[in-house]
Amino acid sequence: MSLTASIASLLRADHGDPFALLGLHEEAGHLVVRIFQPGARAIVVKEIGGMREWPAERVDDAGFFIAKLNGAKEHIRYALRCTGHDGSNWEIRDPYSFPVMLGELDQHLFTEGQHWELWHRLGAHCEEHDGVAGTVFRVWAPNARRVSVVGDWNGWDGRVHVMRKIFPIGIWEIFLPDVREGAHYKFELLGGDGHLHVKSDPFAFFSQHGTATASLVWKLDKFTWDDAQWMEKRRTTEWHREAVSIYEVHPGSWRRKDGIGLLTWRELADTLLDYVVEMGYTHVELMGVAEYPFDGSWGYQVCGYFAPTSRHGNPDEFRDFVNRAHQRGIGVLLDWVPGHFPKDAHGLARFDGTALFEHADPRQGEHQDWGTLIFNYGRNEVRNFLIANALFWLAEYHVDGLRVDAVASMLYLDYSREHGEWVPNAFGGRENLDALHFLKRCNEVCYERHPGAMTIAEESTAWPGVSRPTFLGGLGFGFKWNMGWMHDTLNYMALDPVYRRYHHGQATFSLVYAFHEHFILVLSHDEVVHGKGSLINKMPGDEWQQFANLRLLYAWMWAHPGKKLLFMGGEIAQRDEWNYDRSIDWHLLEYGYHSGVQRLVRDLNQLYKNEPSLFDMDDTWEGFEWIDLHDADNSVLAFLRRARHGTAIVFVINATPCVRHGYRLGVPGGGLWREVLNTDSETYGGSNIGNFGGGHAEPVPWMNRSHSLTITLPPLGVVAFKQAP
Repeated sequence: MSLTASIASLLRADHGDPFALLGLHEEAGHLVVRIFQPGARAIVVKEIGGMREWPAERVDDAGFFIAKLNGAKEHIRYALRCTGHDGSNWEIRDPYSFPVMLGELDQHLFTEGQHWELWHRLGAHCEEHDGVAGTVFRVWAPNARRVSVVGDWNGWDGRVHVMRKIFPIGIWEIFLPDVREGAHYKFELLGGDGHLHVKSDPFAFFSQHGTATASLVWKLDKFTWDDAQWMEKRRTTEWHREAVSIYEVHPGSWRRKDGIGLLTWRELADTLLDYVVEMGYTHVELMGVAEYPFDGSWGYQVCGYFAPTSRHGNPDEFRDFVNRAHQRGIGVLLDWVPGHFPKDAHGLARFDGTALFEHADPRQGEHQDWGTLIFNYGRNEVRNFLIANALFWLAEYHVDGLRVDAVASMLYLDYSREHGEWVPNAFGGRENLDALHFLKRCNEVCYERHPGAMTIAEESTAWPGVSRPTFLGGLGFGFKWNMGWMHDTLNYMALDPVYRRYHHGQATFSLVYAFHEHFILVLSHDEVVHGKGSLINKMPGDEWQQFANLRLLYAWMWAHPGKKLLFMGGEIAQRDEWNYDRSIDWHLLEYGYHSGVQRLVRDLNQLYKNEPSLFDMDDTWEGFEWIDLHDADNSVLAFLRRARHGTAIVFVINATPCVRHGYRLGVPGGGLWREVLNTDSETYGGSNIGNFGGGHAEPVPWMNRSHSLTITLPPLGVVAFKQAP
């Protein structure tokens, strides 16, 4: 291409190799510097470390200059002294004077799909090169014809800072001197489809949200962590043998300032963490942390996978939240969404004018239910993007685990599709082999590089071994949500108590498979939206019975094998469905029934954490034993939970409003059995029917036990007894 044609191509913004045109070149036996500066009316090339200067000739009114370096016979270091149309002056280093900076090893690992610290290379990074401070920008767009960085320093003009394409990996790169932290930017791409696309940086560490979607240059090396004690303890913790009680929170609607304004991360650290500690939870799980444009998606349609949402503050303020949580002994889990992404124009969709992150075939690449796109897990670079993202949150933000959203939709090619709407795998089956490979590899790498962290699958099918190690044929997750328990139990609890005797199996069925996986019992946000009603409104009966049933549900949940998760608002028996756009109804705590439920959840957490029998063997039959599961006529269940060292707690559930006096219960030993839980206590809003603190077991064999207690079962209540020393 001739020089004239190259200049014309640059000015049309379709020149794909600007480093071949701009910067220092040899021309007709002379060194020349070619410059494009639309804002300048005059430019002088200045030798760095020398006295020589060369004026540049303006060869095009659009701002193209050429300086002949007369007398210069070697490669020189130079700067540009510019004079603007308004008479202003500035001096810059020429971005087109710097060489390729991405190393060969980085290129190889990325192509291979195993660059586990990819965020250190792609995106925007404040660096110093040749004594000059600036920002290096890199983006993966292999099918783009031209890529530029546009921002508030260059008038968002895509002609000014066109990037260099690194072949064959398709990463574009440029170092821009004097672009500093806080600069707003995007990538402007002339796509493989011939159209112009303006995209946010997929690796941006900080972004705008809503209608303003620019990425921001941000340094990740400024924050000082003070959680070394927590991190060291976490590294050696076996969470399967520990109490895990999770408070699921949507930060934008947990509590609001004056009912309207969102709390910042610092304000949430001051208030939410106090509450989590007071309530006795071990972990907080946050929805909607990664940047997303649409509030109504609750954070499940992510555009900024590496950026904490700016709704609540900057990245270091979110780090401060995690830091302070760890200092108070609280783990932080994030919802992570590798299953799909939205079609927003500034996001990942058709990023370089082609189906880059997604499948091109809509039968593979589109979620019809959600109107979103599916990642192409068969592509090395896409798998690398996602696995690096998981590692990013664990490494840079010290988060303690990732709850992986919508795993079921990733496992099956025919998920929510009719015949003919999906493409079978290479063997003719419905399993998504590429997604399986991705999930297994992701879990392996997360646990290898971050011992003590946890990955949690939201998975609702009967896929075997979700939470088993990959070397045993599993998917490698640490835990799996127990959706079966949730559905069966809520259906059972919604029944009028008079009919529960006919559905006794719904209450006991979960124990058939309770130890097939490492389960977390969940009453999540999904159960209190989209017309499903709040938990309290699912309960039958009058007001007193509704609250008694809810207390029974919570006690059954905390007594049942498996870790625990409760969505915010459930602990205060909120009447309304959850609304992402307003605070939960804290005013309800002025009423006794609601505050009673809150006290019960707090006390259940304390009992749970203080009694190893409730957690240290909850993934094996050795930690659970039925005492009586056959009393369907009375809708009564009795069982015990056992610890490794032998202590046990006996639970009895009465799922009817009938008080049962003189109920004989078999127990595994004599002596005093203290009543350690009674959901009918008046402090919880109950009728205070109980056992006066406990009872003495008699040597009367019952229910295949050597001893038995004669107790009173409160209405719609749960009582628990522990043998005194």
